[in-house]
Amino acid sequence: MLKEEYMKTATKAIASLASLAMLTSLAACGNTPGSASSNGNATAWGISDANFAPAKESFELWNKNHSDQQISTEYFANDALKEKMRTAIGSGNAPTFVYSWGGASLKDYADSGAIVDLTDELADTVNDRVFESVAQGGYIGDKLYATPLLGAQPVVLYFNKSVLNDAGVSEAPQTWTELLDAVAKIKASGKTPIALAGGSKWPYLMWAAYLVDRIGGPEVFQGVMDGKADAWSDPAVSQAMEMIQDLVKAGAFGDIYTSLTSDDRKDTSMLVNGTVGMELMGSWVYPDLQSLSTDFAANDLGFAPFPAVEGGKGDINDLTGNLANYWSVSAKANAKQRETAIAYLKDQTYTDAMVDKMLDIGAVPPVKDIEQKVKDADTKVGFYTWVYEAMSSAPAFQLSWDQAIPAAQAEAVLNNLEQVFLLTQTPDQFVDAMNATLK
Repeated sequence: MLKEEYMKTATKAIASLASLAMLTSLAACGNTPGSASSNGNATAWGISDANFAPAKESFELWNKNHSDQQISTEYFANDALKEKMRTAIGSGNAPTFVYSWGGASLKDYADSGAIVDLTDELADTVNDRVFESVAQGGYIGDKLYATPLLGAQPVVLYFNKSVLNDAGVSEAPQTWTELLDAVAKIKASGKTPIALAGGSKWPYLMWAAYLVDRIGGPEVFQGVMDGKADAWSDPAVSQAMEMIQDLVKAGAFGDIYTSLTSDDRKDTSMLVNGTVGMELMGSWVYPDLQSLSTDFAANDLGFAPFPAVEGGKGDINDLTGNLANYWSVSAKANAKQRETAIAYLKDQTYTDAMVDKMLDIGAVPPVKDIEQKVKDADTKVGFYTWVYEAMSSAPAFQLSWDQAIPAAQAEAVLNNLEQVFLLTQTPDQFVDAMNATLK
């Protein structure tokens, strides 16, 4: 599922990387690019769920039309693919097409020479077709190492219109002050103001990422990604942690948020059944909202950008979430495999057929100049159009923190954020703990 790409935290990735010996031993499992199963063709590994269907169909179409440039494919569950890809790259047996979520893993691949520079062959293709914020996710410095695929998934503030109206809140909060006011009014009405699946940990990231951005702008977390010494000491970070704790103390998340997990959709169900007023969650949850109640999705569902922080440097149009998925080309591929992969990427990056298929399954492509296609595919709620316009106008689109930074730091930020939400760690202690991961 698309949502799993953001929802699954770094925990399992950490486990798979815990021992180089383990990675090496695991590399013996499965097929390698040079094995008999590939028959000398280019090879690609993808995810075995419905959301990968547009890419899968594009491979099938390519193979049908290119008998001399075949691509052999295999498909795996989300977590299995992550582990298998890491293992294969570590052992030098990666498939021709290297699948990633961008961020720290892509940089690791580029820095280690595991993938090739695609700038000369594909930069024009990507830059012409894809929103700049998403295209940049495939760059390391000024060199293109990966081309985007599938849909972008920004994080959205959802709300139940009836709950807000009953509490005396006429519209979605546009500022932090308005959010605090809405929290107080919804709580006074007898409802939980905000759903939060704290048991999954990763939902904490969205609150932290947006607040740091709204307070200090995108350059604050950029310093963290760049490994700048004491980057977490930026005042925006400690202020964001203080504001999170203000929300917790105000009862914004109720009493059971630490026991809720997103996998069972209880947090989303609370929004649908009217026991909570709001939820901060990725655009991937929209199909869940529809499946839980078509009546709610059509009549009571509202959505808005994360509120501005008064006096903050960040733009209210900045986004966080999943930029896209990405294809790179393995440096271990032979000349024919590399030629096939580059030809495929040049020809098949967000074709009309792929865009149509994505919209059919509810994914919003980060592709320029398809406003009418998106509008035609939309329901009367207008969610796809809203997401598309949000992506097209975003001054900055920050990849989710647990994907943007190395695995060890991702685990640390999840664990320390949990302590902030539990009020067992002060903002200053959070800053000190995270700075320690940069040393």
